Amino acid sequence: MRTATESARRRTVASLELGVLLALVGGFLDAYSFIHLGGVFANAQTGNVVLFGVEAAQGHWGSAVRHLPPIVAFMIGVAVAETLRRPRVAARIRSPARAALVLEILVLVAAGFVSSVVPADALVVVIAFVASVQVSSFRKLLDWPYNTTMTTGNLRSAAQALYVAVADRDAGSARKARSFAVIIVSFLIGGFLGGLLTLRLGAHAIWICAAVLLLALGLFVVDVRRNLLELRRRRSRRPR
Repeated sequence: MRTATESARRRTVASLELGVLLALVGGFLDAYSFIHLGGVFANAQTGNVVLFGVEAAQGHWGSAVRHLPPIVAFMIGVAVAETLRRPRVAARIRSPARAALVLEILVLVAAGFVSSVVPADALVVVIAFVASVQVSSFRKLLDWPYNTTMTTGNLRSAAQALYVAVADRDAGSARKARSFAVIIVSFLIGGFLGGLLTLRLGAHAIWICAAVLLLALGLFVVDVRRNLLELRRRRSRRPR
């Protein structure tokens, strides 16, 4: 029999509500890094890989090497997220998804404190790590794979689902298109708020992301309590 914690974790980790909060953070971090960290997008590493190749081809090895730390940090984030899901580790921490959120929150809070004294390149590495942990820990929206730190794949999924929904009058595809549209809009809103608040608050705007992730963590707590109440009601209805 599944425990209330296990049931809540399975329901929350792929929920639309959680996806909205994570997409807000993804868009916010992209805007934050672009405005505050010198015009870079730290969430996705495609740009760093391409720029490394371009700089190397021109023989600018000093500039090329600058693009390697975020890539390495992203890979380390993937390793951390995978480690949290290992059976032995997962058995101890119970919820790898919640542990990933706690780790993200702690890193972002710390980044806000040191942002005024560390180089921008170091903060890019931190954001790349956080984005990697997030995208590796939360891969499914309801029944479909998605991404909370980049939006290209989500746009493709939304467009494909919309086409099938219209062409075949498929209700499941229509639901998928609506869900992905919500995530895309959430990412856009996150980018807007990230730009606005970074311009006003500067480096400390990154704490807003930590606050949103706290709300995401709260979804797990709420679901655990709901499931506990449901279990108590079922037990109270059983004949004695």
